[in-house]
Amino acid sequence: MLVSSAGKTYALPSTLVEQVIQVRERELINANAANLIEVGDDVVPFHYLPALLGEGETFEPGLRSRPVLVMASGGERGALLVDEVLGNREVVIKNLGPQLARVPGIAGATVLGSGEIVLILNPLALSRHAGSVVQALVPSAPVVQQVPVHQPTVMVVDDSLTVRRVTQRLLEREGYRVVLAKDGLDALEQLPEVRPDLMLVDIEMPRMDGFDLVRHVRDDKATSATPIIMITSRTADKHRNYALGLGVNAYFGKPFQEPVLLGAIAGLLGREMPAA
Repeated sequence: MLVSSAGKTYALPSTLVEQVIQVRERELINANAANLIEVGDDVVPFHYLPALLGEGETFEPGLRSRPVLVMASGGERGALLVDEVLGNREVVIKNLGPQLARVPGIAGATVLGSGEIVLILNPLALSRHAGSVVQALVPSAPVVQQVPVHQPTVMVVDDSLTVRRVTQRLLEREGYRVVLAKDGLDALEQLPEVRPDLMLVDIEMPRMDGFDLVRHVRDDKATSATPIIMITSRTADKHRNYALGLGVNAYFGKPFQEPVLLGAIAGLLGREMPAA
């Protein structure tokens, strides 16, 4: 299968392609941030093809939807975002030279009728060895010793895997250490060991919701002063007032504006606010 991304053409073994789906841009932005996407009842790793090759972390916005290839081999699955699917074609595989022969995820090359040389890729292998692929194609930079910096710990409590991963990526970019919990009970079980500097909590979760979690945190002397920000789709004043009455420090409706949330976190932790 021939595909195009970032102005370049690549070939993928059609036997790896389970299906091709069109995904809306908003969903792609969330999936790209989390490196995960929901496919049916499953959540699979998600990658933008040029990012696997070290040629750009994300796609250019502007289209309502884009094609995503669902790949499968044995028990391994993954999703690959490309700019365009050019169709299937029979090709003759050419062996690579010694410089690329051992690069994982690159199975060979072929020459199209136009004379264009196209790499034949295995995206599943690329995703497993993305770092080594980039290192093989780009000369390594010298290692610089970094002075250790204290990282405030933020616990993200939400039953949505996508929301947890997206929020984790956002916070880690700003220098926070992130701990994830899938619901209130999971968070309580981790608290004796983790001791976060701040908590981001959803309301609607299985086993224990956000309100009950806040009660437990505020009733425990060890965590009673921990700042809590509630992020939820419940935006009515009665829910906001109830949460603030329980001791929540800030209340945000979904979807939230990233600079506003980061400013609130920085303020509660006494850090300098990140640049917008």
